[in-house]
Amino acid sequence: MPLLAILLLLVSAALHALWNLLLKGSDEKYVAMGWQVVIGGILSLIALFFTGLPPRSMWLFALASGALEAIYFVLLSYAYSGHDFSLVYPMARGAAPALLVLWAALFLREKPTLGGFLGIAMIVCGIVVIGATSLLQNHEGKPHLKGIAIALTVAFIISVYTLLDGFAVKHGPALPYALSMFVVVPVMTTPFILRRYGWKPLAGAWVGGRLRLIALGLLGVVAYAIALFAYSFAPLNYSEAIREVSVVIGAFAGWRFLGEKMGGYRVLGAVVIFAGILLIAIYG
Repeated sequence: MPLLAILLLLVSAALHALWNLLLKGSDEKYVAMGWQVVIGGILSLIALFFTGLPPRSMWLFALASGALEAIYFVLLSYAYSGHDFSLVYPMARGAAPALLVLWAALFLREKPTLGGFLGIAMIVCGIVVIGATSLLQNHEGKPHLKGIAIALTVAFIISVYTLLDGFAVKHGPALPYALSMFVVVPVMTTPFILRRYGWKPLAGAWVGGRLRLIALGLLGVVAYAIALFAYSFAPLNYSEAIREVSVVIGAFAGWRFLGEKMGGYRVLGAVVIFAGILLIAIYG
C-alpha cells in the first residue's frame, strides 16, 4: 500500500468517526441527518463551480452511489435512535470490508495476498468480539438482534456504494465525482425528512445547533472525499479495510464521550481490528 494512501485513509477514518459521534449526540437523529446532507450538498454544489463537473461517464455512478448513500444515512440515523453507538458503528463499518473483498475480487479483479487475507480475518474476528459483547449488554438480558440486523444491512450498502465509487474514481477525477454524489443525496433524503417531521423541527434544530449541523455537513463531505482520493490510486479492498480504523475510534469515542459501556472484551476486539488493519497495511 502506498504510504500516502494509508495516511489519507487514517485521516478520513478519524473524521468519519467524529461526524458519527456528533450525529449520535444530536437530540433528533433524523433531523440532524437531514441537515447534514443538505449542508453537505450545498457546500458540494458551491465547490463544483470551482472544480467543474465530472466526465459524463461518471454521472450514472454518482447517481447510483448517491441513492445508496441516502439509504445509508436514513438507516444509520434510525439505528442510532435506539441502539448503542459502540454497537452499530463497529458492526456497520467493520463488516463492510469483508463484503468488499468479495465484490473487489469479482468485479475489479483485486486478489488479496496471504497477509491481506489474514488482516481481513482479524478485522472480522474483532467485529465478532465487539458484537458478541454488545448482544449481552442490555437491561433485559436479550440480544440486540434488531440493532445487529440494521448494522449488517448498513454494512452491505456501504460495500456496494464503495465498490461503485472505487471503480468510478479509478477511471476519472475523484473530487468532482465526490462533490456530484453529495449533491444528489439531499435531493433524495430531504422529501422524506420533511414529510416525516415538517419544517418546524428542522428550523428549531438549526436555531439551536447550527454549528454542530454545519460541522456534520462539512466533516461528512471532507472525510469521504479524502477516502475517494486514496481509492483512486490504491487497491480498493485494502483501502476500505484500513479506513475501518474508524471502528476502533468509534468504539472508544462511544465509551469516552457518550457514557456507553466498553469492557475488556470490546477493548480486545478493538485491538484485534487495529492489528488486522496494520497487517493489511504492511503485508497487503
